[in-house]
Amino acid sequence: MKCIFILTLSIYFLLPSSTIDAANPTEIQQQIEQVKRDREALIEEQKKLQVELEAINKERQTLGTSVKTLDATRKKLTKDISITQSKIKSTNLTIQTLEDSMSEKERQIAIHHKAIKDTLALLSEYDSHPLLLDVLAAGSLSDLWKDRSQLEGLNSSLEEEINSLRETRKILSQEKEQKERMKKEQLTLKGQLSGQKSVIEESKKAKEKLLAETKSKETEYQKMLAENLARQKESEEDLYKLESGLQIELDPSLVPSPRHGILFWPLDNIFITDSFGQRPTRYHNGADFRATVGTAVKTVLSGIVQGVGNTDETKGCYSYGRWILIRHGNGLSSVYAHLSASLVKTGQSVETGETIGYSGGYPRAFGSGNSRGPHLHLGLFASQGVEIRQFTTSKGCKTVSMPIALGLGVYRDPLAYLPTL
Repeated sequence: MKCIFILTLSIYFLLPSSTIDAANPTEIQQQIEQVKRDREALIEEQKKLQVELEAINKERQTLGTSVKTLDATRKKLTKDISITQSKIKSTNLTIQTLEDSMSEKERQIAIHHKAIKDTLALLSEYDSHPLLLDVLAAGSLSDLWKDRSQLEGLNSSLEEEINSLRETRKILSQEKEQKERMKKEQLTLKGQLSGQKSVIEESKKAKEKLLAETKSKETEYQKMLAENLARQKESEEDLYKLESGLQIELDPSLVPSPRHGILFWPLDNIFITDSFGQRPTRYHNGADFRATVGTAVKTVLSGIVQGVGNTDETKGCYSYGRWILIRHGNGLSSVYAHLSASLVKTGQSVETGETIGYSGGYPRAFGSGNSRGPHLHLGLFASQGVEIRQFTTSKGCKTVSMPIALGLGVYRDPLAYLPTL
């Protein structure tokens, strides 16, 4: 019986690995490659639409240009959604591949476990026999040494099998971690998809509202632009009066000194349209970046979402529009304003470069606030001097809660902390 067992185990250990390893999931891999090729084609189309949209935006602001901009924006956003759906499909296929591989690794571990358990049991039984009994039971001394030699060889194979088992477990653990990362990525992509769909809806509503308010007349459109400019000035003056009247003593040791590279860019493509600081007729409390509606907005640094809101929810309030405030761990807080969609919630942790929303700013679109054109407003505060509170001293935003600096000295120039161009 002992010799039969040795022979059986020897055959098992000499079996080619292909009988244990899972077959390569070639079919799924082919699907993944096809999805990638399709996505590359979508990205090329998206780039063309982006160029077309930017060309339209450079035209003189007229009613016709605005309608063309909104139509082009919807086309580009539809392509963005297709790309996101493609990424979700690709992620699903990758997760399926990982699950198949993990199942095979778990099967291998079970086989190894059983083989090791049986081998150790029989080795233990063999070693429990007195040597004298083995000598008497053997047909000859040469048979005894041969038997012993086979067991030693099996013991060596057993060691190799244990090492192999450890390696299989290590790979399984890595694949499990990868699967968790992929699932997290999938959730992020689904959130982005939802945000992109809401941007399309807002873009559609903005076009309908624009045509209704202007009655398709150029004179009415130019009148609307003039009203927007007046509302922006009024909103900025209200905020300036409030914040210039507040005074907080900041602890300078809690705020990093200006240095390029402390923060990261909030957009993939950077074009600054307005910088920070005092102007002859107004005070600009942040930096503005050119961004077509629906452009992904990213965190400049990891942190905690302190609040989200939309000043447009109160009729007659023209301020930040849809905004997100993030508190960073280095004593700074950043605000992102005039967004067409927000993807985060208060209290949520975010990583550097994570997509938190989409840019907006199209005049009169819900969430644009006092914006006169598509862009992203990025503001920066010393964290100890900014609060989310009601704007009770304003003319049209008395019931609105938004980030308010407890003194103009709380503001910081974002461009002094962002990378150099």
